[in-house]
Amino acid sequence: MKVGITGSIGSGKTLVCDIFKQLGVPVFNADKEAKMIFGETEIVRQMTARFGEDIYVDKGMIDRKLLASKLFGNQQAIDFVNGLVHPTVRKKFENWSASVADADYLLYEAAIIFETGYYKQLNATILVTAPEKLRLKRVTERDQVDEEAVMKRMEHQWPDEKKIPLADYVINNDGDNLLIPQVLAIHEKILALP
Repeated sequence: MKVGITGSIGSGKTLVCDIFKQLGVPVFNADKEAKMIFGETEIVRQMTARFGEDIYVDKGMIDRKLLASKLFGNQQAIDFVNGLVHPTVRKKFENWSASVADADYLLYEAAIIFETGYYKQLNATILVTAPEKLRLKRVTERDQVDEEAVMKRMEHQWPDEKKIPLADYVINNDGDNLLIPQVLAIHEKILALP
């Protein structure tokens, strides 16, 4: 069974995934995989053909700031990059899934499962939520960036209010509710599914 786990930037989905890992649940981090595929030969070829040689700063290392500037406000460029990245990541996920087929279920961790519609390909979804003010504080401290930079990144993600109705399970990571009991309850529910 394939379960998606998502949450807006700073919600704490990686921390929640670490708890699931402690329970023996395999976790595929789609966002990490997406960053790595920019170094693959065919992706490099297509990216440089579209954006120029200077889009890479070193062997397979994409210039993230330059790419962001080329994507900002350019839906065709965004669609081009998404058209390269998403199918490649999903193929890697399918291959990885086969390698952990003996698990009761596995998690597909990604920031934009609902936004891309990929949640429809999964058996269930878990949404990690946290108040925007807290998420903003977490990300500015973690990434050493200003609030404006974080707000720009947040703009590309749906608000929790839009995601909650699509989620099968919701974990509240507001700093007051304990995470482990919430994860354990969801873990038991998923294990009980037919």
